[in-house]
Amino acid sequence: MKYYLDITLLPEADITLGFIWQKVYQQVHIALVDNKVAENESVIAVSFPRYSTEKSGEHEFPLGNQLRLLANDEAQLTKLKIAKWLNRLEDYVHIKSVKPVPENVTYAAFVRQHVKGEARIEKDMLSKAQRWAEKSGQPLDTCLAGLEKTKPKAVNSLPFIWLESQETKQRDAANSRKFPLFIKKVEIGKKQIGVFNCYGLSVNHSNKEKLASIPQF
Repeated sequence: MKYYLDITLLPEADITLGFIWQKVYQQVHIALVDNKVAENESVIAVSFPRYSTEKSGEHEFPLGNQLRLLANDEAQLTKLKIAKWLNRLEDYVHIKSVKPVPENVTYAAFVRQHVKGEARIEKDMLSKAQRWAEKSGQPLDTCLAGLEKTKPKAVNSLPFIWLESQETKQRDAANSRKFPLFIKKVEIGKKQIGVFNCYGLSVNHSNKEKLASIPQF
């Protein structure tokens, strides 16, 4: 990624930063879908320069108030015309001009983290216990109790944004609904080439070496 532009979010007394993030990122997602180069693949990445998972009074929202778009070519950012996509939010954003990425940078990757809700966790635990009970012949309650120690927690400290998937909406508009997009930052020691999805995030891999990195500065 050689070029970037920054978008600063400008909350007001009656408009929270979290609400503006939802509106801005939804429009960015739509713009990336409209400019995708393959199925759910984008040449433009996003970064969160003020990302934090620390709970502090200094941060109204864990993603801070800045969103960065990055691309290998200046023309890719120019073609995106992000100002057009954010024109209805012009009172709440400040879009800077495209600039080259500085030379001395570190690298990280931002990925979508799938986090299960309480209902999904309970359903999965019940299924596991039922399979265990069938194989072992033990009562279902005994199997549930035995799995309790491995039960994952629904609580997650990662920042998230409520979004509506454009891919899902295009396939089935009637069943389209909002979901929390949890965003995880992974520190990477070197530049890595990979694929970005239409949320501008690195396509998630179990192998850290396959994550698509973005420069940090």
